[in-house]
Amino acid sequence: MATETVEAVYEHGGFRPIVPVDMNLTEGQKVRLVVEQIENPDDILALAAQVYEGLSDEQIDSIEQHSRRRDDFFMERPSS
Repeated sequence: MATETVEAVYEHGGFRPIVPVDMNLTEGQKVRLVVEQIENPDDILALAAQVYEGLSDEQIDSIEQHSRRRDDFFMERPSS
């Protein structure tokens, strides 16, 4: 069974492919659609911009210092 990922726009109650589908489909042939919403990049950027919202400069500096110490991410911690 051939598969192809095709981006489409939902309009007027149906799906319209953004680019032509190159699968040798016949008119009226049934296909299976798996619908996955595509995130709007502007929404993702707006969410990322809120990461430090409400924090002081000191708190932001502390977070950024911890994020730069990558070796801490995978070190085993001594057991108590």
